[in-house]
Amino acid sequence: MKIAMVGSGYVGLVSGACLADFGHDVVCIDKDPAKIASLLDGVMPIYEPGLAELVGANVRAGRLAFTTDLAAGIEGASAIFIAVGTPSRRGDGHADLTFVYEVAREVGANLKTPATIVTKSTVPVGTGDEVERIIGEAKPGVEFAVVSNPEFLREGAAISDFKRPDRIVIGAESEFGRQVMSEVYRPLFLNKAPILFTARRSAELIKYAANAFLATKITFINEMADLCEKVGADVQDVSRGIGLDGRIGPKFLHAGPGYGGSCFPKDTLALLKTAEDYDSPTRIVEAVVKVNDSRKRAMGRKVVEALGGDARGKKVAMLGLTFKPNTDDMRDSPSIAIAQALDDAGAKVVAYDPEGMELAKPLMPEVAMAANPYEAIEGADAIVIVTEWDAFRALDLKRVKDIAKAPVLVDLRNVYDPAELRAEGFTYVSVGRV
Repeated sequence: MKIAMVGSGYVGLVSGACLADFGHDVVCIDKDPAKIASLLDGVMPIYEPGLAELVGANVRAGRLAFTTDLAAGIEGASAIFIAVGTPSRRGDGHADLTFVYEVAREVGANLKTPATIVTKSTVPVGTGDEVERIIGEAKPGVEFAVVSNPEFLREGAAISDFKRPDRIVIGAESEFGRQVMSEVYRPLFLNKAPILFTARRSAELIKYAANAFLATKITFINEMADLCEKVGADVQDVSRGIGLDGRIGPKFLHAGPGYGGSCFPKDTLALLKTAEDYDSPTRIVEAVVKVNDSRKRAMGRKVVEALGGDARGKKVAMLGLTFKPNTDDMRDSPSIAIAQALDDAGAKVVAYDPEGMELAKPLMPEVAMAANPYEAIEGADAIVIVTEWDAFRALDLKRVKDIAKAPVLVDLRNVYDPAELRAEGFTYVSVGRV
């Protein structure tokens, strides 16, 4: 089957490469000539473990190609995926669907043979109806279907998630669309991946509801962590104790500095705006967004407290900048608000991240970047672990203590054991543990 993937960012590139690896002929399309040129040279626009190797292997096999020409790219394609960005719109927080509708208009103007248009981008309820209208007005004589196929990829594990998914959600209104999508995902039938066919609007809402629920779990355990610190409990014990309940489960119950990334912040906000438009308030999600926003800056204050309440003129080593490990994604990362809070308190922040520093530089110009964790730590009055990269899990504690000005470690990811660190002579502060 020939598949066109419009948009060669995180979702489009991973999805296109995986579909090509299944044996489909895939063309990834992007308007950015520099991005396409880089991909043709084997240079990935994002960091994702295993992606460069997967792309390279399928390009060499002739199953994966890249182009800026949408008309040529979609010609003869049975499935045309829309995988462009839907960032939060300035001013009101709604998902910005400009790129989605631009693609729909261009596809409609160039569609010559029957095809199923697949919204892979995260879009609000009802977007598929508008995409269908736009294409129908442009090409009323060509058979087509518009389906919703939301992505559930975790950054850092996206290839595995695509190839071994928990579920595949397909919102289709016609048998034509269902048949095409069944063929797209037929290679996964051997893995017995559950495919859930729903109405299109249900599929669109599933994506937002899933992310809002996960964001709620994260925010809930963060609030429990604060309570643990007040009452002398251990949030990790609490997390295990409730996570063993099959109705709750252990995932997304790790206390930390708050959620960030490309999905949860914008998707919870977009869900709130959709709920407002339909006069159906989602007060739990409202609270989640508010609590998470305030938590990030509160983590900066936590570091200041560890410095004795005065950070002016002091050096803070920040280990980790990306919102999670195994990605270079800085979007809405807690590190941004933490660094700003420390800068406002008069601290000098020096940071190190294995992958995120280039993208971080324009977002936090007040922060100096180090070549490695020990360079950041040298002469520091406090060290703060913001992202739980493997590189920070086994620091040479003796060396850290020797080169730091003061052995103060604020562990916002609970990477280390409190008793061990204190036995090594550190002033150790974690989240939800005393």
